[in-house]
Amino acid sequence: MSTERRSETAPSFEIRPLVTEQEFVACLELQRATWGDDFRELVPAALLQITQKVGGVAAGAFDSHDTLIGFVYGISGIRDGVPSHWSHMLAVRQELRGRGVGQALKRYQREVLRALGVEQVFWTFDPLVARNGHLNLMRLGATVTEYVPNMYGDTSMNQTDSVIGTDRFIVRWDLMADADATMPLVSTRQQEQAPIVTAHADAPDQEPTRAPPLPAAPLVRVEVPQDVQELKQRAPAAAAAWRATTRRAFQHYLKSDYTVRGFVRDRLEHRCYYLLARR
Repeated sequence: MSTERRSETAPSFEIRPLVTEQEFVACLELQRATWGDDFRELVPAALLQITQKVGGVAAGAFDSHDTLIGFVYGISGIRDGVPSHWSHMLAVRQELRGRGVGQALKRYQREVLRALGVEQVFWTFDPLVARNGHLNLMRLGATVTEYVPNMYGDTSMNQTDSVIGTDRFIVRWDLMADADATMPLVSTRQQEQAPIVTAHADAPDQEPTRAPPLPAAPLVRVEVPQDVQELKQRAPAAAAAWRATTRRAFQHYLKSDYTVRGFVRDRLEHRCYYLLARR
């Protein structure tokens, strides 16, 4: 899970492991503030504490007043014979999103895990959440390994997620790669020539109205709304339509030997796209 966006101004903060009962309680409160009071998958204080004793990470970003403003949590183990980590949660207080806190938490997590000999990190995020697509793919350089429809079911998350289902990308972060490595860019010319393969709307915050064919082009664009969270609240039918049309495209292309090559925010047109390229 992930919730973060970025801007130019970063607040002053310190990142350190969660240790005290007060810090664990603050983490529980931030989970509720992020995913809602009806969120059913809270990570309790006992797990936040115990996970750290077996190679997991439960760390917080604290401001100058020692207030928790963000946290990252995950568990470590073995996947396909390789020391691995599953990053389960990342959250930042709403008023501080977009100011580099989430990215700093991920960088901290990376350094802790590398010191423990962990080679790769996996996590999930909703492809419809544009800010997370940009952070995970373009800022951190993670790569999409799988698209899973309704991964957490209709009832395991909060009520707003149940409106459209809990489809997720699973991404892999290579800790053995250069820490500053990000996804290779696709040229502007290539992007403009790539067909849009999701249903189009008259405006990016409206319900898509038509579903085009799914061409076998070398590069395609899968459009997503700029702010699906706001759309779920204001027009749940529109949000559900976006889920249906993007699910159709992602499933088709990822099964047809395409890979997710990046995420683009067109600030002039106010539209957001994933770029999928044929291998």
